[in-house]
Amino acid sequence: METLTLSERVLDVIDALEPGDTLEEKVIRLAENELRRRLARYQLADRQFRAKYNMTLEEFEAGEVVRRANYAFDVESDHQDWDLAVDGMRSVERQLQALQSEM
Repeated sequence: METLTLSERVLDVIDALEPGDTLEEKVIRLAENELRRRLARYQLADRQFRAKYNMTLEEFEAGEVVRRANYAFDVESDHQDWDLAVDGMRSVERQLQALQSEM
């Protein structure tokens, strides 16, 4: 286990954000809240792309939509952003599970 020294200013901010409990529990909750915020952002992007293309990312890729759109910049860009969002959701969900197993 690593030891970390925090300034009073940082501790005051952490106390204001997460009152009560131990410092470790506060930091865990702050990390969990940030992960949930990121997950919500990735989920929103996934929902927007699903609505725009009326399919899942897997269907988008299997249907070779980028190729059929003649590799249009906006479609390729959407594919990259969508892929990042779906990958981000998986990563954040794993991180949340790992964090919750610590509690």
